[in-house]
Amino acid sequence: MNALVSLRNLRVSFDGQAALRGIDLDVAPGEAVGLVGESGCGKSVTWLAALGLLPAKARVTGSATLQGQELLGAAPAVLDRVRGGRIAMIFQDPASSLNPVIRIGRQVEEALRLHRGMQGAAARAEAKRLFDQVGIPDAARRLDAWPHELSGGQNQRVMIAIALAGRPELLVADEPTTALDVTIQAQILTLLQDLRRETGMALVLISHDLGVVADSCDRVCVMYAGRIVEQAPVARLFEAPTHPYTNGLLGALPPLDGPRRRLAAIPGSVPEPWAMPKGCAFAPRCAERSPACDIAVPGAVPLAPGHQAACIRATAMGLLKETVAA
Repeated sequence: MNALVSLRNLRVSFDGQAALRGIDLDVAPGEAVGLVGESGCGKSVTWLAALGLLPAKARVTGSATLQGQELLGAAPAVLDRVRGGRIAMIFQDPASSLNPVIRIGRQVEEALRLHRGMQGAAARAEAKRLFDQVGIPDAARRLDAWPHELSGGQNQRVMIAIALAGRPELLVADEPTTALDVTIQAQILTLLQDLRRETGMALVLISHDLGVVADSCDRVCVMYAGRIVEQAPVARLFEAPTHPYTNGLLGALPPLDGPRRRLAAIPGSVPEPWAMPKGCAFAPRCAERSPACDIAVPGAVPLAPGHQAACIRATAMGLLKETVAA
């Protein structure tokens, strides 16, 4: 199947310091992809760069295509049709995304006018339908509410309604449940899964929570220090994690059953962009570090269908499989 969105060697730097160091990623139509990693690893920057939403001081190189159409460097008119139309994005704090002095119904109607040319009674009726679709109770009355009159969970539903107004082919959800309590988190994640099934849109779920990704996605990409260090189908990643960083993330999860144990935290911290190691960025924190890890940045090695990891250990495993196959 041809990719809906393809990122190739996507790199971003701010004031000469690299934030993204070569992202290669495909998202197929209707697919749900999870993007996980520590804060600052480049998860959000990846999609802000692809959509042309970074500040002018950011230097972006590489390629980001939407069904073959290049987005990097595209004309503003082209990006205006894509953003909120074919690709929509919602953020972790809905309160900062909604205009506090405009009623929420008007904000949805504005998106409908921009992306579907709807106005007046037709736009209001569609806004009510979208509110019903995302589970906002008493939708007709809520259209006239102000953002401060709604809870955080309801405001996030409003943001999802605005995102759906353009009938996107891809929804990028940037930590959409971080500011919500656990019960509301589950409701929002269930809503996103239901909407994906109903509309057929693709979903990119950015999160630091592996449990959230496991429940919501088909495939997961693990990011570290501006690179994707491992990607695999969700079940495969949890069954056979290969990169030491992925193993570290999984090892830090508390068990739901069995005896209590001390959580195994990953030692150290992510290197600063101006102090990036010459070789593997994770090497200073890795228990399996070898001298070869400090020589060069490891490339991604295929391990199984859809599974690849950027680690010298993965390279050895790949060579072993080739030898056995021969």
